[in-house]
Amino acid sequence: MRTPLTGVFILTLLLPPLAAPQGKISGYMFGDYFYNVSRDSSISKLPNVGATNGGKSFQAFQLRRIYFGYDNDISEQFSARFRLEGDFTAVEGSAAAQKIFIKDAFLRWKNIFAGSDLYFGVQPPPAFDISESAWGYRSLEKTIMDLRGIISSRDFGVSLRGKFDESGTVGYWVMVANNSSTNAENDKYKRYYALIHLRPSKNIQVTIHGDYKDQARINNPKSTAIPPATLSNGVLTGSVFLAYSEPEVFLIGAEGFLQSTAHGFTDPKTLDLVSRQGLGISIFGWYNVSTTLALVGRYDYYDPNSNSVVKGDVRNYILGGLSWKPDKNVSVIPNVQVETYEAQPNAGRSFDASVTARLTVYYIFL
Repeated sequence: MRTPLTGVFILTLLLPPLAAPQGKISGYMFGDYFYNVSRDSSISKLPNVGATNGGKSFQAFQLRRIYFGYDNDISEQFSARFRLEGDFTAVEGSAAAQKIFIKDAFLRWKNIFAGSDLYFGVQPPPAFDISESAWGYRSLEKTIMDLRGIISSRDFGVSLRGKFDESGTVGYWVMVANNSSTNAENDKYKRYYALIHLRPSKNIQVTIHGDYKDQARINNPKSTAIPPATLSNGVLTGSVFLAYSEPEVFLIGAEGFLQSTAHGFTDPKTLDLVSRQGLGISIFGWYNVSTTLALVGRYDYYDPNSNSVVKGDVRNYILGGLSWKPDKNVSVIPNVQVETYEAQPNAGRSFDASVTARLTVYYIFL
């Protein structure tokens, strides 16, 4: 579904103008100037490096997100959203290219039954949409499950979202989807999501999420049968998010996940296929010093395989910034990213931290 930016631009010129726009057009951008202050020359030997990119002294200007969207109320009961996302992200050693793709394309059926709405199309899954909104600084970084590729920020399917009581203290969100929003479906396997959202007060919110990604069975490498016996390979993910805030003053939040991939790891001692267990914890917060100035901070711990025999894959990610708003729709955010790496004792290697200094600019233009 990715399309060259120039092609989409030409297409919009050829389309007839709308007689009278009935909906809302919106758009925003964020990007940076960044400079890699520190990099270990051996970093290429590490698995799961992804929070930062490029070697020491690599620097660039980049646009990491461009949003252009249209929301329309078709009737009292139906509404729709269509949104494009583009980026011009710098990656050292690669030919940077402008990209644009469909981010959202869904129909919302309001109150399909009391207190619940039905969504069909390309849309956010339940996993971290609420925690990302609470974090509030997607312009600086994705939330941990999105950053580490645990769950995509969009999926193509059908979802039901609503509340169990009129006050909205207890909400729910369930979804069945393709496990892809950018490729046409080519197999029978689906991803199943469920989330409970608790709002016991205006200051506290909690989400409890779980999803199961069905996948094709895999061959058992120890099987002597013809054809070989197969093993399950599904992926089960669970997460919890908790936040306490004083609206417009401060927020402190924490999000953690566990992910288990059935028969996703070969035990080096027995050569058996066993479950691969990944986990991550993110603690973040912000404090508004004034109406135009805020402090922002975050710490992530990520272990893609917590099996005791696996060493050297743990990552720690630290982010700190100062957000200045010269206008209600413009933010200028000097910030620093630091990623540290677990040593590899079997190889006798340790690694220096990656440090990147950035000046991030976020602005709403529509």
